[in-house]
Amino acid sequence: MVAGHDDPNQNIPTTEHNFPDDARTTRSHAGESIEDTRNWPGIILAALGIVLVGLTLTAAGYGFAGWAIVAGILGGVCLVAGVLIVVAEHRRIKVAEGASLREPRGH
Repeated sequence: MVAGHDDPNQNIPTTEHNFPDDARTTRSHAGESIEDTRNWPGIILAALGIVLVGLTLTAAGYGFAGWAIVAGILGGVCLVAGVLIVVAEHRRIKVAEGASLREPRGH
């Protein structure tokens, strides 16, 4: 496909990934959680925490109290750690822009 004069992707550098992607969006934080790879460990930990909470409920339902306690503790730790990592990275992005964490601009 040949880039025409109306093609919004013609001026996008292919070797550099800057966040936020101002060339393709008008919103300041569109897709931040996926685009910024420093969020991925937090997202993975939070997802693992949700799975562990499901395992906790399953183990408790079948009467495995020991496994329910272990999975419950690990699930809580993973959820809290994942959320803290995502919030810390979001705060880092906002501070770099000179905005506060609760700044509604762009959302």
